Amino acid sequence: MRRIFFFSLFLLVAFPLHAQLPTQQELEERKAKIQEEILEKQALLKNVRSQEKSVVNQLMVQKEKIGLQEKLIRTTEKQTKLLGNDIYINQLKINHLHRELDTLKGDYAGMIRKSYKSRSKHSRVMFVLSSKNFAQAYRRMQYMKQYASYRKMQAEEIVVKTHELEKFNQVIGVQKGEKEKLLVEKEKERETLEVEKQEQERIAQQIKKEKVKIVAELKKKQKESKAIDQQIQRAIRAAIAEANRKTAAAKVKASPKTVTASETKAVETATKIVLTPEGQTLSDNLRANRGRLPWPVEKGVISSRFGDHPHPLFSTLIIHNSGIEITTDEGASARAVFNGEVTLVQVLSPVNKAVYIQHGDYFTIYQNLSKVFVAKGDKVSTKQAIGQIRTNGDTGKTILKFLLLQNTNYNDPSQWLFNR
Repeated sequence: MRRIFFFSLFLLVAFPLHAQLPTQQELEERKAKIQEEILEKQALLKNVRSQEKSVVNQLMVQKEKIGLQEKLIRTTEKQTKLLGNDIYINQLKINHLHRELDTLKGDYAGMIRKSYKSRSKHSRVMFVLSSKNFAQAYRRMQYMKQYASYRKMQAEEIVVKTHELEKFNQVIGVQKGEKEKLLVEKEKERETLEVEKQEQERIAQQIKKEKVKIVAELKKKQKESKAIDQQIQRAIRAAIAEANRKTAAAKVKASPKTVTASETKAVETATKIVLTPEGQTLSDNLRANRGRLPWPVEKGVISSRFGDHPHPLFSTLIIHNSGIEITTDEGASARAVFNGEVTLVQVLSPVNKAVYIQHGDYFTIYQNLSKVFVAKGDKVSTKQAIGQIRTNGDTGKTILKFLLLQNTNYNDPSQWLFNR
């Protein structure tokens, strides 16, 4: 009884824990998605190599592939662990069934032996006839019927338990086969990962040989990025001044008065938007959704984070990013992350356009667009497509640069987006 009690207690504790784990189907779906991403990276890498424009881009794509390969191995390990837990629990059930069957068979064998010793009909009749009175004879007859019924029930329970045991043995056999298959799969994935790391090392060695040229290219790109940031700051200040002029004009219209030169200058040089009640509501609503905003692309990954950080290849070279860069699929569209109004469509270069959307005293900027679907003054809604993201002809990458500012102050956009 103590063994049965502890086994039952184990199941009560084990099953809720087991239920919290992802299912095999969920893990299989996760693996399929990772494998699809690996194939995409492989195609991108092939395209980059064919163009032979930049070994840095080759290495970056190679690193992304290795990251996905490691993720695939971790998912396979989770599947193996989940199967191991299932096998362990089913083995416990099998052991418990074996003990129950042994007990049932022992009891049943004992009853058969007793029945064999008293198998004579004469002895059973004498057992009834030797009763002291009719009530005792009736009780003895009932006892004999119940005993026969119990024997039959024990025999049927043995059959049921035997079938249940056979079923669990079949299940555990299949699970062990699946586990063995996953272990083989994981080993192949590890071998693939090792090949990818060797390729990464080869590209890294190539980069070392071309370090001077690569660093010069990176510094040139950082200079271009800084110049674009300055354009953005000028555009934001102009948008703030325009918004404040409109607010001031509305106040004058509501309550006419003479505007002094100093007041006009203060409006034009202000670095903060004077919010109308409508603008204040929009700003408050955006702030209330911090950490829950939809991504500015339907699917993608952050390939360059916000702020200052060392270059992934040259730790002495510091990269500055005033927003985040999101790598997505070719032909993908940029989406508004919140309701607002388009304040500017800016041409940063012949192949790089940017859309500015105002949300109260906040601005979101969507940079690196080849096509734009909106115009200045348009009201936009959350997840509305505002432009097509440009695919770089040299690298084959489709990257959206996304910025979020409160007035002229840059924020880390990744802190505002929903964590996928």
